[in-house]
Amino acid sequence: MLSALLLWVGTTLVLSELRWFSRAPLAERLRPYSPGGLAGRERTGLLSMESFREVIGPLSRSLGERLAHAFGVNEDLSVRLTRIHSRLDSTSFRVRQVGRMTIAFGLGGLILVAVRPPPLVGLLVLVGAPLLAFLLLEQQVASASAAWQRRLFLELPVLAEQLAMLLSAGFSLGSALNRLASRGSGACAQDLRKVCGRIRQGLSEVESLREWSAVAGVRSLDRLVAVLALNREASDLGRLISEEARAIRRDVQRELVQTLERRAQKVWIPVTVATLVPGVIFLAIPFIEALRLFSGS
Repeated sequence: MLSALLLWVGTTLVLSELRWFSRAPLAERLRPYSPGGLAGRERTGLLSMESFREVIGPLSRSLGERLAHAFGVNEDLSVRLTRIHSRLDSTSFRVRQVGRMTIAFGLGGLILVAVRPPPLVGLLVLVGAPLLAFLLLEQQVASASAAWQRRLFLELPVLAEQLAMLLSAGFSLGSALNRLASRGSGACAQDLRKVCGRIRQGLSEVESLREWSAVAGVRSLDRLVAVLALNREASDLGRLISEEARAIRRDVQRELVQTLERRAQKVWIPVTVATLVPGVIFLAIPFIEALRLFSGS
């Protein structure tokens, strides 16, 4: 019964895209003859793929957010997608996740029908395969977001120093940002192009920078933007930004030292194990021999 229902829904959706089956309304038939009508027509009928996406989109977004919160992911997906400059919005990404979960569930069911494992193993496969497909896509976004934040953190000292030089040379904040955005090629330059685009849309420099800071989620950038917000109040903004650049560089150096120390400590783990195991063996042999002598006497 369920298979027949799914077959009927799928056939209806496919046939609704065919012109001979689904007659377009009069407004859509007259659209090509109107000014600008040759750009293409949109099918938003009841039985169309667009309407199907509109129905499945909110359900996928709700299911995806609940699963993400259940696995400890609290940051908003739209913020992470905006941070990594993804072309997908949160709804499209959740729909893709639910689609992968459905495919994984179907493949798991086919494997269970072919192999016929014990019921507990079958339940684990049916539940684990969709969750694994969901977590793989979630991990990809999380890894890309963390990598982008890392790139921003490493590029911020150079960006701050360049801003300080340009402002000290007489550039305004807007012109300095445009110059760095047009001539740079790193993660900061890509974000600055977006900041400059927001400025052209009507936002002020400080509002655009604060919007970038909220999306990036980097503490060093928050401090830099707080200094840049004094653009109209401080006369020696270049010196303040230079000091902030040195502070950010010290943060990068401190994190590098911590990473080196952790790696140095990890080196001693196999050395310690390789030293303790033979020592324990050499201590155990005379101890066992002494016990044997005492028990024999």
